[in-house]
Amino acid sequence: MLEIPISLITVIFVALIFDFTNGAHDSANAIATVVSTKVLPPIAAVMMAAILNLLGALIGTHVAQTVGGGIVHPGMIKGCQALTLAALFGAIAWNILTWYMGLPSSSSHALIGGLIGATLAYAGPQALNVSSIFFKVLVPLMISPLAGFVVGYLMMLVLSWIFRNSHPRKVNRGFRKLQILSSAFMATSHGTNDAQKTMGLITLALFISHRITSMTVPLWVQLTCALCMGLGTAMGGWRIIKTMGHKIFNLQAVHGFSAETAATGVILTASALGAPISTTHVISASILGVGSSKRLSAVRWGVAGQMAVAWVLTIPAAALIAAVCFKLISLTGLM
Repeated sequence: MLEIPISLITVIFVALIFDFTNGAHDSANAIATVVSTKVLPPIAAVMMAAILNLLGALIGTHVAQTVGGGIVHPGMIKGCQALTLAALFGAIAWNILTWYMGLPSSSSHALIGGLIGATLAYAGPQALNVSSIFFKVLVPLMISPLAGFVVGYLMMLVLSWIFRNSHPRKVNRGFRKLQILSSAFMATSHGTNDAQKTMGLITLALFISHRITSMTVPLWVQLTCALCMGLGTAMGGWRIIKTMGHKIFNLQAVHGFSAETAATGVILTASALGAPISTTHVISASILGVGSSKRLSAVRWGVAGQMAVAWVLTIPAAALIAAVCFKLISLTGLM
């Protein structure tokens, strides 16, 4: 009979809890606009996002491989399950705090920050894959929101020019159906990027425990993470939906379509490149870009500023929490 260490079981269990909270925290990414414009009832929107998040999570593993083997050098942390557990605690703690405050921060970068902090506490900076962190985490972290803003801004300008002679009410009526489609693509793209982060961490935990010989994501990990992400999404995340759908910019159907389509393009591109970007950052920036195309004063920049602060703090805050958790776990001697 195959014996599985209790430490590995604990890490996998906590990782799936994080995946669940990620789905609940980030479900707003796909459905905030479609709910705020009243194109779909909230429950229907959440269920659609849950199903498509699950399907999207099964498309590819490029991002999972980056998280599992591109943030830290796996060979330098072999045998230390306390590290992955502390990383998860740091990410979950930050997720809960920002969820309570209604701030659409990044679960992705909370997990990456947690992994960095726990690794520093265990093995120091030499265990970090600095070049990969820079090119596949920090650069996309800066570029992806900018891309979302620019694409959203330009798309809204193009649509405004195409329908410049049409009555606004008629235009929005037509885009109500199109927004359902754009929201569906957004939910799918969210699954292609976000669920893969947890897949990567569980794969790393399996490698550390000598259960697999390479950083290849097992099928059962893909299926389990996809399911937990979908279940988490089904819980809603109403506080963040309210922030993204109502407090940034007064959205109409055409605005929601533009923001979701722009964000989907950026996210799918990043997923194909294996870059674990923040889907939250991208859709939020796209909404800001769409709102700015109307006029700069149409955007509530105070709320945008609060979001930006949460974005900047996410990695260092999660890293600090994870480092403290690692020291506490080490003191107990349980792992």
